[in-house]
Amino acid sequence: MNQLKFNPVTPPEVVLSNYEVCRSNDLEEVRLSAAEILCENELKLSNANKSVDASIFYRKLGGIGVGRISYGAEVTISPVVFEDFLLIQMPIRGVEKITLGNDKVLSSPKVFGFINPNVKSVMNHESDTEKLIIRVDKKLIEKNCQQILNLTLNKDIKFDSSMLSETKVGSQWMSMVGWIFDFISREEDLSPIMVSQFENMLVNMLLTNQHNNYSSVIHNDSVSIAPYFVKRVEHYIQDNAHKPIAINDMAEYAGVSSRALFTGFRKYRNTTPMRHLKEVRLQYVHEDLKRACVGQDKVITIAYNWGFSHLGHFSTDYKRRFGETPYETLLS
Repeated sequence: MNQLKFNPVTPPEVVLSNYEVCRSNDLEEVRLSAAEILCENELKLSNANKSVDASIFYRKLGGIGVGRISYGAEVTISPVVFEDFLLIQMPIRGVEKITLGNDKVLSSPKVFGFINPNVKSVMNHESDTEKLIIRVDKKLIEKNCQQILNLTLNKDIKFDSSMLSETKVGSQWMSMVGWIFDFISREEDLSPIMVSQFENMLVNMLLTNQHNNYSSVIHNDSVSIAPYFVKRVEHYIQDNAHKPIAINDMAEYAGVSSRALFTGFRKYRNTTPMRHLKEVRLQYVHEDLKRACVGQDKVITIAYNWGFSHLGHFSTDYKRRFGETPYETLLS
């Protein structure tokens, strides 16, 4: 039987052994325990004459949660659609068949399964299967992705539904995940700073190692081949963001048509010229707010200085970009 290659200090079968959530033969008790750490679900035995022999271990660390689960029987798990988190399934042994809409993943020690938010999933868990799970808050992933790209995401992040453990990226992922599982299995007291480091380490590795719809931008595949006029307009925006700028001003400066400019930004930057202008202005507002004195430099004044006249829209865009309100930045 294939076995997951893991950190030798803490064998997979004893990972998180100090963080037991449930050990039971009662199907409903097991279902409720899983619901508490993940979400509501329907749990069914494939053979009505059998019973579960389940164990669940789980530890939450800020915006991530890590666990080890086995059911001791062949079961079907039908969770509600995840709305606010990504779930990663990494079997230690055995297999789990995951149905994701029209997509199917045979998850095993060689193939890890990724269930994105807002995707309906059904898991067929075989009797000899035990798995490690990682639950990652959607907002945490978005926040880190925006920090990497220095822009606001214009669509949800969608990861590929599987990762091969024996590839280069799979091996890198397992080295880091193995270290994290090993460390948090042994160390009980973790400071907020350490928890934040674990969050960022795991999520940044996830964003760079697991292919997603932002991978080409994250890895900067298109920066070097962007046409001259895209780069020219980016510099123009950086230097003139404090002034009124229209799409025609950018096109005239670059010496191309508005249509060509729009197409260039779409193809090589996955955005539009005006959206890029807004992102640059938001960054300048953020920097000014961090330097400002409470009571002297007001949020409204700084926002207006950078061309944001609709304060409601500005506040919404700012919080989506930086994960806090403009006033919270001013007070920090």
